[in-house]
Amino acid sequence: MRTVYERIESMRGSLISVTAAGIGLGELARIELKDGRGALASVLRIDGNKVTLQVFQPTRGISTGDKVIFLGHSMQVMFSDALFGRRFAGSGVPIDNGPDIVGDPLAIGGPSFNPVRRIVPREMVKTNIPMIDVFNCLVKSQKIPIFSVAGEPYNALLMRIANQTDADVVIIGGMGLTFAAYQAFIDNAERSGSMDKTVMFVHKATDPTVECVLVPDMALAVAEKFALLDKNVLVLLTDMTAFADSLKEIAITMDQIPSNRGYPGSLYSDLASRYEKAVALDGGGSITIVAVTTMPGDDVTNPVPDNTGYITEGQLYFHGGMIDPFGSLSRLKQLVIGKTTREDHGDLANAMIRLFAESKKAKERRAMGFRLSKWDEQLLTYAKQFESKMMNLEVNLPLNEALNMGWSILASCFKREEVGIKETILQKYWPRNHE
Repeated sequence: MRTVYERIESMRGSLISVTAAGIGLGELARIELKDGRGALASVLRIDGNKVTLQVFQPTRGISTGDKVIFLGHSMQVMFSDALFGRRFAGSGVPIDNGPDIVGDPLAIGGPSFNPVRRIVPREMVKTNIPMIDVFNCLVKSQKIPIFSVAGEPYNALLMRIANQTDADVVIIGGMGLTFAAYQAFIDNAERSGSMDKTVMFVHKATDPTVECVLVPDMALAVAEKFALLDKNVLVLLTDMTAFADSLKEIAITMDQIPSNRGYPGSLYSDLASRYEKAVALDGGGSITIVAVTTMPGDDVTNPVPDNTGYITEGQLYFHGGMIDPFGSLSRLKQLVIGKTTREDHGDLANAMIRLFAESKKAKERRAMGFRLSKWDEQLLTYAKQFESKMMNLEVNLPLNEALNMGWSILASCFKREEVGIKETILQKYWPRNHE
């Protein structure tokens, strides 16, 4: 049932207020302008009979005499198999010059799945990126951020993951993207041939702020529907700091009392309600979330990464165009390493990281002018190979080939008794040409 109100009481920025009754929080409305155009708005606050709405476009041209029609439902996204290969704005409107989607409307921003339906994850999401697959496995239903700084090629990393994952569906949610970054995602999907399993929801930097907040909800609502259809879905979000900044902008406009560094006091729950959509369903599919979070000034204590760290199951630190093996952690990797992967996986990964950590000390000794031992020289040779053959994001290897590469690197730099791996594993996997 649609309710029509003939007058807008006040306007400020992108907010409008009307006097109305029987309206729900988050309800969608349409503003009918006198020139025949229309604009969408969403209910942000209800104070008695005073209803405040956020308009999805600049309010220039809207007058207090325009009609506000409440549509009786919250924001929705249309669902069908025709979503594949398509691109949409945060309002759900196609931005690829394609036709409107005809399908089932899905309400966005609903609760996460009932815990009773969830199962303990046991399967790995393969990316063919050694620094993820070997050292910090991505597990189906995991929620994990990529902590980085502005200017790093983190979107290129997401593109690599999108191209090489074995997930059935890839959903990309872009927030605050420049046009160049937006076009790069399109070009990459077309070039790699992954467009036929990809759906994009995009908020560009020039789009209305409210659409930025809606992008994760749009992406995750579609992901949930695919998961119910027994699909394994990978959701890639960039950048959650832009999402949080949009929340801050809206909260300030609404005169909310700011919390830490101006962010709203609800920041933790706002982030958690999105990340908790990650799930592995009993008798169904799964949703795995990988989300970029940029850290202003490389400050991990910034409220956005700080709150994120309490919600997610680990993090990937991305610096200098590489995934940092020391700051990165996957808290679910123990569920798959050595269980659904090769038996040598855990021992090899631990040994390689330990030796790489020792090589850092050797680099410090060299930088300070100390005479290097033979062991130091071995460590430096190892570090060079580790960085070029494992850390370099251009390396594209399936997991077993990456494990074999790891053994090859160890064998070319050390004797088998120097790597600290138990003999039963060495006997089976140490390269025979290095006996």
